[in-house]
Amino acid sequence: MSVDLHSARTADSERRPQQRYPRALFSVPVTLRHMEVGGIRSAGGISLDISEGGLAAMMRGGLRAGELVEIDVSIAGCALTAVAIVRYTSDLRSGFEFVGLTPEERQQIANATGHA
Repeated sequence: MSVDLHSARTADSERRPQQRYPRALFSVPVTLRHMEVGGIRSAGGISLDISEGGLAAMMRGGLRAGELVEIDVSIAGCALTAVAIVRYTSDLRSGFEFVGLTPEERQQIANATGHA
């Protein structure tokens, strides 16, 4: 059995929107808060990669694409709390797009990832 890797990559890239910022491998603990029936739920996870536009993380379920969340992450020893939109979620990973970061916060991420 052979697999056409070019077709697989093309199909995958057609499903995902183009990234505006370069991503960097970035593995640190993250805490996420989101609304659920009965109140705010807090969950821990681990980041997989990060960019000025968002991050991907391994998180426990309960998330829905399109929902707003608050994420706490430590970047270069500095705490960052960001609001984000859940862009995709699966059993293995979730993707988040940051909303409303200041230019200074974006620069902090760019500096920490070597994309400044």
